[in-house]
Amino acid sequence: MAEALRCGAGGIGGLADFLREYGEAVEWDMARYWPGRSLLELWRGTLSWRELKVFLKFLPPDSATARAVRSATPEDDTWTLDRHLLATVADAVRENTYALVKLQGDPKKTRRLKPPKPIPRPGVEQPKAGKVIRLGGRNPSSSKELAAAFRGGAAAQ
Repeated sequence: MAEALRCGAGGIGGLADFLREYGEAVEWDMARYWPGRSLLELWRGTLSWRELKVFLKFLPPDSATARAVRSATPEDDTWTLDRHLLATVADAVRENTYALVKLQGDPKKTRRLKPPKPIPRPGVEQPKAGKVIRLGGRNPSSSKELAAAFRGGAAAQ
């Protein structure tokens, strides 16, 4: 947020340019984070340009002004780092549960059990269905297929 205030003209001229571009978001944030204050006070003379600059400089990253400056979509803002990490943990638990059921369960009952698909996330590609690794049964995977799968596709030497 502070970087956006520094680019372009400085001082009051820079703040005025900033307000022309992001004024609505600033108005929204003032109502949310500074109740009882308004941008109208700037024009009435009861709010100084310095107070406005300090207010803008310390807005949190999830503020409407910060989102407007970085042109963030609502979906981008919904998926924060902690939500990505939580989805990763949920995927890991589901994969471990699947592996445990497959390894400890009755092969006749778990034969058609499919591995869980990861939770879809914005900006993260869904993995494509690769070759299935078979650890036993009629047609187990060869050592070359297992080596290629665990090396990321490189063939075993």
